[in-house]
Amino acid sequence: MKRICLAIVLAVNLSSAAFAESVSERTGINSALGIAPRTEDFIKEAATSDMLEIEAARIAQQKKGGPAEKVFAEQMIADHTKTSTELKDLVPPDLKSALPTELDEISQKHLDKLRDTRDQAFASVYAPMEVSAHKDAVSLFERYAKGGEDPNLKDWAGKTLPSLRHHLEMAEEMDKNRK
Repeated sequence: MKRICLAIVLAVNLSSAAFAESVSERTGINSALGIAPRTEDFIKEAATSDMLEIEAARIAQQKKGGPAEKVFAEQMIADHTKTSTELKDLVPPDLKSALPTELDEISQKHLDKLRDTRDQAFASVYAPMEVSAHKDAVSLFERYAKGGEDPNLKDWAGKTLPSLRHHLEMAEEMDKNRK
């Protein structure tokens, strides 16, 4: 039964471009199928990712992170502030409304969990969260760099990928060392 439902969802998603790009980006189907997000979705997801990374890093720096988390957090604040500024400059005027002004509910829940984590357990929440977030970001940027609609954003996504891949490696190392 689950296979039938999944097959129906995939068939509907592949048959409707607008549905496949928006809803499927949120649900992860585009990522699983390697489909590039719509430009509006890419802008929203990239900006949200930057906001989450910066806020999570501030939590790590201010009160809970150990030395490894603090070094990682410093890098995240610097790099994601830079990409956030670059993204805002590249967004076409007719798509400025796609830039979120606050975190979505899921991202806010991640931050709340991080904020509520005791100092002793911080690395066990922060490191895996960073690995997951950067895997998602690498996937998003790879897919947009390969098949995105806006040439400037597509180029930027490709140029930003090496930094995101490096962040993922750093997060994986931080996660490995906490165990």
